[in-house]
This record gives sequence, C-alpha cells and structure tokens, in this order.
Amino acid sequence: QVQLVESGGGLVQAGGSLRLSCVVSGGTFSRYVMGWFRQVPGKEREFVAALGWIGNWYYTDFAKGRFTITRDNAKNTLLLQMNSLAPEDTAVYYCAARIESGIYTSGSFYDYWGQGTQVTVSS
Repeated sequence: QVQLVESGGGLVQAGGSLRLSCVVSGGTFSRYVMGWFRQVPGKEREFVAALGWIGNWYYTDFAKGRFTITRDNAKNTLLLQMNSLAPEDTAVYYCAARIESGIYTSGSFYDYWGQGTQVTVSS
C-alpha cells in the first residue's frame, strides 16, 4: 500500500519561506511522477508543480520563480521550496503520485494522495 505523508506547513509572514516535504512509502518512489497541489476551502484544487522520474518538471504560472520542486530518491522524499510567499498562497498543500509516465496538471491523473499540510501566510 502506497502512503504519502506531507509535513512542513505552518504560519509564515508574507515574503517568508517554507519547505514542504512528502515522504512516500510502500511503492517505487523513484519511478513515480510526483506533484504538488493546493486547495482553499470552497475552491477547486489547483496544480502547483510536478516532477517526473527522469527529471522533467512543470510549474504553474504562480509558482514559477518562487517555488522549486525537487526529489530525493534515496529518501523517498518530494520537496517543495516556497519563497516570497504571499497571503494568496494560503491553502492546504497536497502531494500526489502518479504511477504512469507523463506530467499532468489535473489531479485526476494521479493515483495516490497525502493528507495535506496547511500553509498560512499572514500579511
């Protein structure tokens, strides 16, 4: 059974930084396409960034230049470094894993999900 556990969320002031982690167990992490999504209550989940197992990546517009997605296959861990945070980045952040190849921005293409970690950015 594949499990994803996020951590690293918290409260930060605008302009600050956070690093989210997602540890994956029970599967072949090195072969998964991994993604980060976020969701605000009452709104649809939105794509943040994804990283393929061959090193290919994709960021949504609001993440470009501020967020960096990386992976440590030795530790089965996905990371999201978030800089220059703004109040509109406040959301629950989820990591997701996709078994098949290909980076997709829709969550429906991902097979496993974590429970989420809350990020709150104060103004």
